[in-house]
Amino acid sequence: MRKGRFTEEQIIKVLKEHAAGMSATDLCRKHGISDATFYKWRSRYGGLEISEARKLKALEEENRKLKKLLAETMLDASTLRRCSEKTSDARLARRAVTWAISEKGYSQRRACRLVGLPPKTYRYVSTRPDDGALRIRLKELASQRRRFGYRRLGLLLARQGVRINRKKLYRLYKEERLTVRKRGGRKRALGTHAPMSIPQDANLRWSLDFVMDTLSNGRRFRILTLVDDFTRECLGLVVDTSLTALRVVRELGQIIESRGCPRMIVSDNGTEFTSNAILAWQEESGIEWHYIAPGKPMQNGFVESFNGRLRDECLNEHLFANLNEARQIIEEWRIGYNTSRPHTSLNGLTPTEFATRPNRSQTQNRLDL
Repeated sequence: MRKGRFTEEQIIKVLKEHAAGMSATDLCRKHGISDATFYKWRSRYGGLEISEARKLKALEEENRKLKKLLAETMLDASTLRRCSEKTSDARLARRAVTWAISEKGYSQRRACRLVGLPPKTYRYVSTRPDDGALRIRLKELASQRRRFGYRRLGLLLARQGVRINRKKLYRLYKEERLTVRKRGGRKRALGTHAPMSIPQDANLRWSLDFVMDTLSNGRRFRILTLVDDFTRECLGLVVDTSLTALRVVRELGQIIESRGCPRMIVSDNGTEFTSNAILAWQEESGIEWHYIAPGKPMQNGFVESFNGRLRDECLNEHLFANLNEARQIIEEWRIGYNTSRPHTSLNGLTPTEFATRPNRSQTQNRLDL
């Protein structure tokens, strides 16, 4: 603001001369001011003493500072609302500071204070490589295997010859926002459970169960799931709208012809598994059939765990137009599950690799379900 030629003290002295009897015209000629200036002074300072004028000036200066502070606060509030969408992590906080400097004209120090980022942190230039190719490959694998977490994606990268530290893998996984959203499940009773015994060789124990799903037209179909409890291999996924006990016997016979006869089969107490056809086949084949206790699905935990992976990674990811399409997609997923999907309870091996490893005795120290 331009400083005037006259101070408040001088202006009041001029007004007192007018009060003493000098005309306005003579005062304006004497002090070299216009009539408009004189009447403006009289409306503003008329009747005031010098001390009162000084107080008025101090109040006006304070009022000006308060208005400036209020304007800056309102600007900071609007800027902060825009920056709140950009400051979910330190990397985006730098972008918010840059935006406030370029778009709002803030100084670097003020923008950093507003966002809550130290100026040294903003000016720091990282020497860490951007890992662009690794990030792209990680996102490609995550798009192909949408229900895989960072540990299993790391196993897939290792299979392709990319060895990466677990902490770095997790950091890149979080920065690329690849976190798998956990689907809600039903509540389960709490309590202590004894760990399941694990067979010590293939074909010692198989597990059977059924899974339900629907086609896009609303028609329901069933899936017979069969797994080897030792190798975790999925031996068969039979898809049909109706699966009777005779059909179960026929499918088991076909799998036994190609793989061999198991020592025991575990299932629940469903009507298909407790029918006369199953009992007759069991007695004829000499295979021991074990039924879990009613209402205790964890006694058949291997196939229940497999059913969860099947539903999460296959059934919930596809919409089946018809039964043939469902059979094709589910069978492709079964082959991938056995041959390319690393299994954490098998030390990162696939079920097929674990079943065909040269020395089984060195790899039997595995985690329970």
